[in-house]
Amino acid sequence: MARRNIIGERVHLARKRAKPPITQTDLAARLQVQGLGLERVTISKIETGYREVTDVEAVAIAKALGVSISWLLGESEKS
Repeated sequence: MARRNIIGERVHLARKRAKPPITQTDLAARLQVQGLGLERVTISKIETGYREVTDVEAVAIAKALGVSISWLLGESEKS
């Protein structure tokens, strides 16, 4: 299966690196506060590359994880 997004691996990495680590459920709740209704299962699909991600979703995910959008897109090593 071809990957349908380029941020999935970084979403997973950012969640695990956070202190304390952020669960998929926690991330879904943070996104809900921003008005973006993504469920835990959807975040799992994003992380595995199965689901496409819109620009609005990518920006919200970066904000919720406390990382830059350029890091999330793999354009920068500095989060």
